[in-house]
Amino acid sequence: MRDSTVNRRQFLKATGTGALAAGLGANIVVPGRANAARKKLRILQWVHFVPAYDEWFNKQYTKEWGDKNDTEVTVDNIGIAGIAARASAEISAQKGHDLFLFNWPPPTVEEQTVDMKDVYQELERKLGKAIDLGVKSTYNPKTRKYYAFSPSFTPDPVNYRQDLFGQVGLPNGPQTWDEVRTAGARIKKQFGNPVGIGLANEIDTGMAMRTIMYAFGAHEQDEQGNFALNGKPTLEAIKFVKALFEETMTPEVFTWDASSNNRAMIAGKVSLVLNAISITRTAEKDDPAISRKIQLTKALRGPARAIGLEHVMDCYVVWKFAENIEGAKKFLIDYTTNFRQAFVAGEFYDFPCFPKTVPDLSKLIASDAKAHPPDKYKVLDDVLNWATNVGYPGYANAAIDEIFNTWVLNVMFAKAASGAATPEEALKEADTACKRIFAKWKEKGLV
Repeated sequence: MRDSTVNRRQFLKATGTGALAAGLGANIVVPGRANAARKKLRILQWVHFVPAYDEWFNKQYTKEWGDKNDTEVTVDNIGIAGIAARASAEISAQKGHDLFLFNWPPPTVEEQTVDMKDVYQELERKLGKAIDLGVKSTYNPKTRKYYAFSPSFTPDPVNYRQDLFGQVGLPNGPQTWDEVRTAGARIKKQFGNPVGIGLANEIDTGMAMRTIMYAFGAHEQDEQGNFALNGKPTLEAIKFVKALFEETMTPEVFTWDASSNNRAMIAGKVSLVLNAISITRTAEKDDPAISRKIQLTKALRGPARAIGLEHVMDCYVVWKFAENIEGAKKFLIDYTTNFRQAFVAGEFYDFPCFPKTVPDLSKLIASDAKAHPPDKYKVLDDVLNWATNVGYPGYANAAIDEIFNTWVLNVMFAKAASGAATPEEALKEADTACKRIFAKWKEKGLV
């Protein structure tokens, strides 16, 4: 479940101008034997969606790792909405954590991070190649630098009401975007449950709009990183979203925050959303009855392809000003090598970027005692065939990051859907804004 992330937008400005220090939430120190010469490692993590993960990571894994490596490990947990401000503060002060976790690719801070090439090389030597999604979210082909390292990502499947879609002839849920539109309209008319896809300035809207764009063959850039928004596929995607809104949704989606779709689905108000398994895991705990009605399906097919995005991309950076750079890198290597423990502790929320670390993944997700039914998560078995990064088919570069965090595409789709602009006008406005952003980062030498 994602919190509001307006601070990510502020972060783009703060990384260039500095920011005041942001307060931390829970602070957990993993003690070791008293020794003044003992090494220290400071890690910043988000407050994980699954509390059991933080219990395992903070109180078990880091303690055991610290004992083995003669290191006192400190873990600071903050809400996802505070990550960007905290990063800006540490950059401004040139002091902070040795390991800093972003929940999205952070290419705009590349100049402040050490190259993680050696971490990737060591893990690839031990475990084989990292998945393309992880590399494209942490590597800049322009500078040839790994500005971050990703051990894991969170899939973004379709959550749908099986009882409602079953009554309009789709018991296994929609398989195409056209089916979402046609079946969604029937469900809204017959049962009063609209489709729940945001059209607001928040992360989940940004992910959903790109998923639709990519399925229609539209992109912000091409594979080589050249700007490529303006074209017929983008215009067709905009027209589709306008029709989808008019036929299946309600105006409240224009003011949603990043957790609105979660709340609406669990409350039984909407028929379909795009989100991580945060929705189903919450339903399992809080409302088993609705949990049985909410099922998952993989990425939907559009005119060009069936494709989806990651929901959370776990990207660790090591600041150039970190006090224990080598310790931070060793921690990442060891943590990733033992990632199966994290996969289980996080209740399948985080999937590995090095598949060999969870060799029995298919078996684990095929039968889960908490799920309704037990094989609910089996649909994610082939997630690597359809999950991609923001910036597809290119890399998650600094220009793409700024376009995402300043909601340029969200506004484009929302204006067209609401009638505030024609699809052509909305595309032209977004095209102008994106060209300016690409030019800015090219001048900086990062794109």
